[in-house]
Amino acid sequence: MSEHAPPLDVALHDYLVHLTAERGYSANTVAAYGSDLADLARFLERRALAAGGEPGRPVELARIDLPTLRDWLWESTELGLARATIARRAASARGFCAWSARRGLVAADPAVRLRAPKAQRTLPRVLTQPAITGLLDRLDAAAADGDPVAARDSAIVELLYASGLRVSELVGLDLDDIDRERRTLRVLGKGSKERVVPYGAPAARSLDQYLERGRAALLAAAADAVAGAADATAAKSTLESHRRAPQGGRAAFVGVRGGRLGPRSVHRLIAALLAEIPGTGPSGPHALRHTAATHLLDGGADLRAVQEFLGHASLGTTQIYTHVSAERLKQTYRTAHPRA
Repeated sequence: MSEHAPPLDVALHDYLVHLTAERGYSANTVAAYGSDLADLARFLERRALAAGGEPGRPVELARIDLPTLRDWLWESTELGLARATIARRAASARGFCAWSARRGLVAADPAVRLRAPKAQRTLPRVLTQPAITGLLDRLDAAAADGDPVAARDSAIVELLYASGLRVSELVGLDLDDIDRERRTLRVLGKGSKERVVPYGAPAARSLDQYLERGRAALLAAAADAVAGAADATAAKSTLESHRRAPQGGRAAFVGVRGGRLGPRSVHRLIAALLAEIPGTGPSGPHALRHTAATHLLDGGADLRAVQEFLGHASLGTTQIYTHVSAERLKQTYRTAHPRA
């Protein structure tokens, strides 16, 4: 290791900055790497204390070696973590150790021979066409009463299904990203890659209803709440924070407080809606993305066209949906064919 190598915590911070500034990783990806590596640091601290180290003393990079990394993953297994989580932790450690070696912080990469169990690739949850149609019809009926939140929620679900958006892409939409005349969205995907995706007539109706009436009503209600606050100083502070919020006024989807809607709010919305629909598997916004992709392939769409539509860097990622379609065909055959 270099004589001037920083402590582990400093090196970890520099690595996460590298992932953001130089590699262009998304905030969610960097947060996942940071969480994994922070757990590794805590594991090393416990090891150092057990070996008689001084409490509070910075952990050195030299403590990371192959046996220690293997013990860390074994502990993760003993804690009952999923294979996918353990595989991600191994990938996080390999990335950090490779970076440390390239920077000359360690003499050799200790994670070159680190292996982890392959993550089990389960088929994603996909809603049937009658199920998604029924869900969208119910949301449309609720929005017809003029409730701005219902109008917003209807537009959210319509767009997630119509355009196969990631939740981060949806909440990141600004007003000028929406071309209502051409019915297209300009979205910023993983790795800051921009793409343009279409949406259909039903989604256009829901989106127009929300943008023309619901969004303005939510912003007006939020402004009234701030203006009516008992503490004038607090109200002024809140108004100033809204003015300083980056791109806050341009956000397409806003919450009841007038700020940009966050991914957790969308996740709670979709989870509550899908909880009422029979089926197994994850019930977050990604289920609607899975459903959109599978229905496109079921309808005869080209695999590479679906890859571009979803913004996948690799065709292999998109191919999971061909397996979904094949499995759905098998299930239909088993239930419908008299000699299945």
